[in-house]
Amino acid sequence: MIDDRNNRLIFVVNPGEMGLAIGKKGASIKKAMEVMGKKIEVVEYSPSPEQFLKNCFLPAQVVAVGFETEDEGRVAHIEVRQEDRGIAIGKEGKNIFKAKKLALRQHSISDVTLVTEEEET
Repeated sequence: MIDDRNNRLIFVVNPGEMGLAIGKKGASIKKAMEVMGKKIEVVEYSPSPEQFLKNCFLPAQVVAVGFETEDEGRVAHIEVRQEDRGIAIGKEGKNIFKAKKLALRQHSISDVTLVTEEEET
């Protein structure tokens, strides 16, 4: 996926091929970044929409994923730990943007919302 807004390319790789895509000490990614002149991110595909969305938000820890169907389509609600909220959103919302675009493309999920884990009192 081309993300001109954040000057990056996002690749979805087959399950179990993340290490191969990144390369030893990130060599494959570095080489591709030099050739293409853009930042590169890699997300591991999963046939399970829940696991795929968890992969989209790494390294943020996803606590739970819930789905509901609305008039606009299927919506995913992603729950993350309070301390991971900033990581999950990303600078200028780039991580939530990535998750929304990839979820639509890979699993026909029309929207992704982010909620934080309730703090225990």
